[in-house]
Amino acid sequence: MGIAVVTGAGSGLGREIARALLADGYRVALAGRRAGALAEAAGGHESALAVPTDVTDPASVTALFDTVRDRWGRLDLLVNNAGVSIGGTVDELSVEDWRRSVDTNLTGMFLCARQAVRLMKSQDPRGGRIINNGSISAHSPRPASVAYTATKHAVTGLTRSISLDGRAWNVACGQIDIGNAATEMTERMAAGIPQADGRIAAEPTFDARHVADAVRYMAALPLDANVQFLTITATAMPFIGRG
Repeated sequence: MGIAVVTGAGSGLGREIARALLADGYRVALAGRRAGALAEAAGGHESALAVPTDVTDPASVTALFDTVRDRWGRLDLLVNNAGVSIGGTVDELSVEDWRRSVDTNLTGMFLCARQAVRLMKSQDPRGGRIINNGSISAHSPRPASVAYTATKHAVTGLTRSISLDGRAWNVACGQIDIGNAATEMTERMAAGIPQADGRIAAEPTFDARHVADAVRYMAALPLDANVQFLTITATAMPFIGRG
């Protein structure tokens, strides 16, 4: 099928996506901070390569893509998934948490896309695909989510710019915006989370495997076709009509 890099692959959606791609026959470099979690996610698969990576560190990101190039010779797919969710209103969020959010959710995606595009432009045959993990928060904020929302809105701009800049080099870029997939990050939703009207309410979630299936669909397209934006949510979550 091809060669893929999945960031944030040690848990949650990244783990589901990496395993789905491995099942489809991809050779997958699983990137993330925790070596043990990456090894568990890879599950001993012969086509998996665990590469501990800090996406906020340019040298670490460069080493990741150099490893992929040296091991497999090319890159066909980057799933830009790594991110953090740090709550806080604009007047309460610390500068340190703001910077951590921007460094991981935005700069980390930029650094990975930068190296991926460089490799995709230079390889033969040329080109490849990038799928950025946006969020429902790329469309509409939750209460007290200023850093997360701002970075996810920015990811949309990053996606559009990569799509435009990549055209001449056969590099396609799309974005998947996900609402309430059931992962470690969304477990708190069952107990109730703040709503725009001030209530605390439980929210429905959906099986994260459906996100992996959506990524598989986007990734399987030929490079002359692209899903620019795909939104997948729990049907009854408070997104449409939020606020």
